[in-house]
Amino acid sequence: MKIAIAGIGYVGLSLATLLSQKYEVVALDVNSEKVEKINKRNSPIKDKKIEEFFNQKILNLKATLDYEEAFREAEYIVVSTPTNYDENRNFFDTSSVEDIIKKVKNMGIDTTIVVKSTVPVGFTKNIKEKYGMNNIIFSPEFLREGKALYDNLYPSRIIVGEKSERGKKFAELLKSAAIKKDMEIKFMDSTEAEAVKLFSNTFLALRIAYFNELDTYAIMKGLNTKDIIEGVCLDPRIGNHYNNPSFGYGGYCLPKDTKQLLANYKNVPQNLIEAIVKANKTRKDFIAEEIIKKKPKIIGIYRLTMKLDSDNFRFSAIQDIIKNLKENNMNIIIYEPTLNELEYNECKVENDIKKFKEKASIIIANRLESNLEDVKNKVYTRDIFYRD
Repeated sequence: MKIAIAGIGYVGLSLATLLSQKYEVVALDVNSEKVEKINKRNSPIKDKKIEEFFNQKILNLKATLDYEEAFREAEYIVVSTPTNYDENRNFFDTSSVEDIIKKVKNMGIDTTIVVKSTVPVGFTKNIKEKYGMNNIIFSPEFLREGKALYDNLYPSRIIVGEKSERGKKFAELLKSAAIKKDMEIKFMDSTEAEAVKLFSNTFLALRIAYFNELDTYAIMKGLNTKDIIEGVCLDPRIGNHYNNPSFGYGGYCLPKDTKQLLANYKNVPQNLIEAIVKANKTRKDFIAEEIIKKKPKIIGIYRLTMKLDSDNFRFSAIQDIIKNLKENNMNIIIYEPTLNELEYNECKVENDIKKFKEKASIIIANRLESNLEDVKNKVYTRDIFYRD
């Protein structure tokens, strides 16, 4: 069986790697450098499992810039192109997904399109009507950056937005290539599946925001954050997980997914969803104010990625904190070994860790790492439990 994957970011590349263990997979992208790297079995993203599979497994995987080559004779075409949030329209920009759908329609091929890109609630139903196509399914992904292939090999659940034979077959493809075999598989209509994705990510954002606001309260009142969180989380209904304070939720998914869900609440009564979105800005502003209060001569930003095992710093919480600090005329240097530039966002980059630690009066670190142990007295972090 041939499967095509359109878009080879975290979602697309992890799926392509997973499925190419058992099936012929052709991955499509517009980035020639990515395509070349994949064909040479060099992962264009940081993901330990993908790198391991590229080095150790025989994969029936080819990447291409030619969509006709990718789509021709493919039984399934999985769409995992980016859907960035358009702040002006208050909605996801789904143009890259629609572009793939139009290409498939114009080719006139007998295939099933599975949308893995995150989309607004109701998108699949509307797009099927718009293009007069009945071969589109939505199936959400639940992956972590840096651990995307691992999360495909050991999925928490598989959700397919269609109660049909082709939907069941797609779920079986994912299950057959996974290591974990006892996962829950749920079939539902596309609109409910789209809602599952946005509500899942918004709940995670809520949990992050909750423990961050608990931490803010403890700082302001001179209390011990760790003791409070541990006491709260001994309740098994709450659980001792996903409770480590941070500078705010960031990354590619949570900021945009929470905003999209809020947009989908138009004409629906709500208070909580809007509060989750607003809480993140409040937290980042508070962190910036705490740093400014210390009146440091040079602020060292330790990593832009803000997340272990990731090389992606799109929309990381520290970006808004840097912006706030710059508006207050603070002197900033950045340590980010994935950057080759001498400057980033008008801030000097110092990637000699020894010089970085010497120059910085205070070091801002979302998560503590071992190479900061010797300057712990300089470090400002809200990493209470020393885990990601």
